Amino acid sequence: MAKEFAKLDKVVLEARQNAEKRAQGYRAQALKLFPWVCGRCARAFDHKNLQLLEVHHKNSNHDDNPPDGSNWELLCTYCHENEHSKLKDSMGRDTGEQAEAVATHNPFAKLKDMLKK
Repeated sequence: MAKEFAKLDKVVLEARQNAEKRAQGYRAQALKLFPWVCGRCARAFDHKNLQLLEVHHKNSNHDDNPPDGSNWELLCTYCHENEHSKLKDSMGRDTGEQAEAVATHNPFAKLKDMLKK
């Protein structure tokens, strides 16, 4: 049993290391491609506070990392968190494909006739 857990722990550790390595790769690339400015609030960054600037994947797929950066935008940590919060809030909601029934009653439909009398 201990061998199985050790093997599983090794696989999980390798997966995490690979994900971190991949993230560092596209972050470094994005920082070379784009100005160090948050795409939402326009806060500017320098070497002192650059750790607060994060790469956001526009299509939410962290494995979609085109070399031209077309799926990335740089966001400050606060705007990045806000962006992901919006996605979480909208999960499970109706997409609007089924339109709700609208009210058809018009209380003023016969008002013109009533005013004539």
